[in-house]
Amino acid sequence: MSLRFAGYAALFGKRDAGRDMIRKGAFARTLAGRRDPIPLYWQHRPDLRIGWIVSASEDARGLRVVASIDNPDGAAGIAVRRGRMTGLSFGYRTLESRQTPEGRELLDVELFEVSLVSRPMQHGARVHLVS
Repeated sequence: MSLRFAGYAALFGKRDAGRDMIRKGAFARTLAGRRDPIPLYWQHRPDLRIGWIVSASEDARGLRVVASIDNPDGAAGIAVRRGRMTGLSFGYRTLESRQTPEGRELLDVELFEVSLVSRPMQHGARVHLVS
């Protein structure tokens, strides 16, 4: 049995702690061309894959993900169920960006992974529903 959660790994039009802003459509190409499943990591550590992204899509707010944690009774599953780990983040490579006086705008990115993190770069990138 697995544990599922939904949330936003990225929010459009909001600056993160590194002054990057993700624009709507930045994930479109990578999501459309993706054939392999997106891994779910603990704190961006590839040696700690804790599950998989079941679905990922752009909506008006950002990159919405539904994820499955492989071991619901493990540390990650317990932390998510108890609301102790709610931050989400994503690993990526920039394909197209634009520099502005306020920071960088990400226009096209290649998505590698999504991670549960203790401190997301975008404060509002969070788990919203656990089931």
